[in-house]
Amino acid sequence: MPTDFRDGTTYPRPGRMTIRGYAWLARLSDKARAARNGTLFDYIYPCPMDMGVLTRWNVTRPEFERAIVEYPDDEELAAWLDGRVTKEAKEMANRWVLEERASSLQRQDDEEGVMTVAGAR
Repeated sequence: MPTDFRDGTTYPRPGRMTIRGYAWLARLSDKARAARNGTLFDYIYPCPMDMGVLTRWNVTRPEFERAIVEYPDDEELAAWLDGRVTKEAKEMANRWVLEERASSLQRQDDEEGVMTVAGAR
């Protein structure tokens, strides 16, 4: 997982990427780890999207920041979330990210050169 974005060509993982069904978790954890390591470069953590997801999961920023230290592996982190986040909250967060914030995701993908599932930028 990327956590050093200082070269300007390495990016956090796409927001649409899911880990155990959690949209935005890959990107959120990449940015949170980079912020902790001082390698965030010009990304923002926590950005409004980060906070929106955390709020919908009912997880505070300090709780999440402790979790990325305690659970450095994606699967462990997602398992931790599984123990805290209801199915309804997970679905609500995913709808918010993937549907309501779709234009923001597309803009990020375009800026970072991420190919969509259909193969178009």
